[in-house]
Amino acid sequence: MPTLLRLLVQEEEFTPFSINTGLIFWTLVVFGILLALLWRLGWPAILKAVEDRERRIQQQLEEAERARAESARLLEQHRSMIATAKAEAQEMITKARGVAEKERQTLLAQAREQYEELLARAKKEIDTQKLQAILELRREAVDLSIAAASKLVEANLDSDANRKLVMEYLASLEQRR
Repeated sequence: MPTLLRLLVQEEEFTPFSINTGLIFWTLVVFGILLALLWRLGWPAILKAVEDRERRIQQQLEEAERARAESARLLEQHRSMIATAKAEAQEMITKARGVAEKERQTLLAQAREQYEELLARAKKEIDTQKLQAILELRREAVDLSIAAASKLVEANLDSDANRKLVMEYLASLEQRR
């Protein structure tokens, strides 16, 4: 065995460019064993982890795409609802304006009608009172004429006396009022 050790250990001086075949052999052996162990035990676990991660990422991408499609659908639905609401509001405003205009026309017509009725009533009342005043004046004129005639007939005086008599009678009428 000492000869084997001697072969393995070279007594040459070590330099960075010198080749140690024993070291290379054992390094390759250890590397091969580690590679076999990793190939047998580690590679399936690493491969499984990578495949799981790839599957999760794919699921997340699909979920993101579904969420994007759903949000686009909801956005379009929201926009159509807003457009419908705006159209309905505009229609309601138009109807309300039409109703308000009709109501305004109706109220104006009623106001004109009431004004004309009030004016006609006032004219009728004025005409009635005017006729009553004329009749009253006629009655008074007749009464005055009758009274003056009766006084003239009673007194049968001259024209100065007649004038004096009418003036006294008119003065007495003014005092009664």
